Amino acid sequence: MARPAFLDRLPPTSATLMRALAIAAVVAQAGIAVTGSVVRVTGSGLGCPTWPECFPGSLVPTAHPEVEPLTQWIEFGNRLLTFAVVLVTGACLLAALNTRPRRARLTRLALVQPLGVVAQAVIGGVTVLTGLVWWSVSLHFLVSMVLVWLAVQLVEAAGDGDGPPRQVVGGAVRGLIATSAVVLGALLVAGTFVTAAGPHAGDADTPRLDASVPALAQLHADLLFGYLGLLIGLGFTLKAVGVPRRMWRRFAVLVAVVLAQGALGGVQYALGVPEVLVSLHVLGAALVTVAAGAVWAGTVERPHVTPAPVADPPALVRSS
Repeated sequence: MARPAFLDRLPPTSATLMRALAIAAVVAQAGIAVTGSVVRVTGSGLGCPTWPECFPGSLVPTAHPEVEPLTQWIEFGNRLLTFAVVLVTGACLLAALNTRPRRARLTRLALVQPLGVVAQAVIGGVTVLTGLVWWSVSLHFLVSMVLVWLAVQLVEAAGDGDGPPRQVVGGAVRGLIATSAVVLGALLVAGTFVTAAGPHAGDADTPRLDASVPALAQLHADLLFGYLGLLIGLGFTLKAVGVPRRMWRRFAVLVAVVLAQGALGGVQYALGVPEVLVSLHVLGAALVTVAAGAVWAGTVERPHVTPAPVADPPALVRSS
């Protein structure tokens, strides 16, 4: 990607600023998924029944006999947050382009963020125009989790050097971590199925997924136990091969948030999925994704390379 000319007049992006913006992207991508769950559990999904306008002829909420003002503003507020995510992710891209020397991986990861927001806006439009059909809502959430994962990789890349990558763990261990990530993906997908068949559709008239909620919840729980089993195996493997303390800390955080999320899910199901716990569960899913992404990012290091000092030119010997 070509560097915008106006960046030449700015000081180069520091690693501290790049990391701060990347962390902001993680928060923004996770946050809009949580606010999206608030839209769903409050039945505000069609508070703005058209897209990109809120109502035909109006970009903002307007008095309407069939739609309560509160549901309009909840849905409209979630749409407004999209612009905040655009600003954060756009700043990430500009900051990455302004790093010197430019790092291709950092730029690619930064570019994905605003492109992902555009894709999410399109998916959100499809979701509204199709009347909150369950598969579009599921896709909307899952893309958010992918963007959260990639934003975590951006945080890691912000502190990378320009040296060659160094594997922190062996290929087999990295493969086990990748396998656990795939199972986590399946776990998230199953969670959206439970939601799709459950009571929180985003609108009272929205058709639900025609499947048994207890059966889908059992599938979700089985995948959770499978994921925990993989984490137990991964823990023993990390202990056997020996990894840096930083990797252990990331793994411990992942185990802690998975256990907390599992406990929250059990309580949520036992209490009949109250609205507050649904949104907390979405937040927990985002935190698990962040923690799992951090473990994956920690498998490779890219050290900073100190340029070799330039030797002084040999002194000229004056002949007598």
